[in-house]
Amino acid sequence: MLILHILRAPVGGLFRHVCDLVHVQAELGHDVGIVCDSEGGGDRTRQILADLEMHCRLGVHRIAMPRLPGPGDFQALRNVGEIAKSSRPHILHGHGAKGGLYARLVAGSIGAKAIYTPHGGALHYSWPTPQGAIFLGAEKLLLRKTAGLSFVCRFERNAFEQKIGLGNVRTGIVHNGLWPHEFEPVVAHANATDLLFVGELRVLKGVDVLIEAVGQINHNRPRSLTIVGDGPDRKQFEQQVERSHLTERVRFTGALPARDAFAMGRVIIIPSRAESFPYIVLEAIAAGLPIIATRVGGIPEILQEDMLVEPDDPELLASAIQSKLENTEDLFHAARAEAEKAAKHLGVHEMGRKILAFYEDVLADPDDNAAD
Repeated sequence: MLILHILRAPVGGLFRHVCDLVHVQAELGHDVGIVCDSEGGGDRTRQILADLEMHCRLGVHRIAMPRLPGPGDFQALRNVGEIAKSSRPHILHGHGAKGGLYARLVAGSIGAKAIYTPHGGALHYSWPTPQGAIFLGAEKLLLRKTAGLSFVCRFERNAFEQKIGLGNVRTGIVHNGLWPHEFEPVVAHANATDLLFVGELRVLKGVDVLIEAVGQINHNRPRSLTIVGDGPDRKQFEQQVERSHLTERVRFTGALPARDAFAMGRVIIIPSRAESFPYIVLEAIAAGLPIIATRVGGIPEILQEDMLVEPDDPELLASAIQSKLENTEDLFHAARAEAEKAAKHLGVHEMGRKILAFYEDVLADPDDNAAD
């Protein structure tokens, strides 16, 4: 197959998902390419894309893609169309709202099939809001140009069906996967803190809730926290730590590779207010880290009930932390058991093969929902 992946921002879990797919699909003999925004990601993204070029027979293309709808989309759409016309892919796989928009508007004109994976995207919005009406309305209109909807978790599929509908579009659910080396256990440094957060520093990720929970744990033994990552709300969280007199217990490191970060804490906390199917949960499971996470998005699909708490509740989170850390030996044994179980069904090659099988089903079906 000839496969062209289209996404906007080459950062985060969505970008990782695409990179992993490209590696696996190329390894299995398919011709693959990437189209993404010319901005964002910095030196690390440039290096990743440079390394991917040897696997991308259809090329790595960086063009201007505006984040919000506007006149710049017309030029971006023309550029995507020209790239697709020259490579003549069988599959245009759009990732995220903007990648999905371009893939579906271009596919029919070149005789390709459009696959769309939302990765959250427009699903974060609600119909009653002006932005929600625009984004969800656009998704509804684009259904007729969609040959297949590939979701990373049941939660995402259910949210799409509830907010937009599925029409007659073929759907598939394929969980993200990890590489074999990611299932090697990580050993904590001698100076590791009790708790660890790894992710983008945004209010949506619940970092403020975690900081407040740490501040509430003062009896018996105060708990320490390492916050790994960067983002638009980092300054806000640093000020919250100072106001709460937690500077000796909470440290910020900036962004680091996940497995480097994992050695800096003993229990990882994922306090998000909303998620789809975050890689950090998979990575933490594979590394053998004990986890406490909020019951949001697709997280309950891969974590046991006793690892989950309700979101946006510092008191409940503080209680869960204290309860878990009372018996660390049992906690770590349970974490290793989870890692061994995950290694059997959350591998990146299984993910890649399932998505390729979904493409084949779509290509074999002449009566799909995609129109010119």
